[in-house]
Amino acid sequence: MKLTGMAEALNEQLQTPSTNDLNFEQRLGLLVEREKDLRMTRLLQTRLRQARLHFTQACVEDINYDAKRQLDKKQIAELATGNWLRQKQNLIFTGATGTGKSWIACAIAHKACMLGYRVQYWRVSRLLEELNLAAADGRYLTLIKSLAKIDLLVLDDWGMVKIKGQQQQHMLDILDDRYQKRSTLITSQLPISKWYEQVIDETFADAILDRLLGQALVMSISGPSMRTQKEGGNKKKD
Repeated sequence: MKLTGMAEALNEQLQTPSTNDLNFEQRLGLLVEREKDLRMTRLLQTRLRQARLHFTQACVEDINYDAKRQLDKKQIAELATGNWLRQKQNLIFTGATGTGKSWIACAIAHKACMLGYRVQYWRVSRLLEELNLAAADGRYLTLIKSLAKIDLLVLDDWGMVKIKGQQQQHMLDILDDRYQKRSTLITSQLPISKWYEQVIDETFADAILDRLLGQALVMSISGPSMRTQKEGGNKKKD
């Protein structure tokens, strides 16, 4: 029956004399609780594995709130509740290289997994390559449909490569399917004012940015490079 958690808990009860003081309902309740906890743990492990987060150990509890980063602790705490996901909003982190945008994005994505959401992480350049391959070998519609079902799509390093040619339609297809239905998390070294020029065709640029920014929360992360601090022996977390 695959009741592994209950079996483990029952074995522990048989080896613990103090459980004899509990009545049947109490002992059964402990068995059911163990089974529930084990199944929830397995589901979380599955969601995290499928998310393929770049920083697998990132979590909101370890975010570094050094004053120079100008991070709003209350705002991060609010994001951790998942309200923005329930409202189908997008989330955007901007800031210079090394300031920890990707790490914080993965921490927020990790929390989303804990809340029961399906998450998937992509570096934008690799996603564009995968879309090109999928269009060439007939997997395009399957890939697009699978991305549309993801509750939180993390697109890391937006703007590092220009979106051009057929890639513009590919990106519009993804974002159009998600608009007001699912949330997208973007990280970018570029300020939003520079995003427009990263999409070659103006018509596509208007459509893509409209779907990204229409219902977006924007946070700018500042401060010194976290990479430089680590290389210098600073052990602070991101």
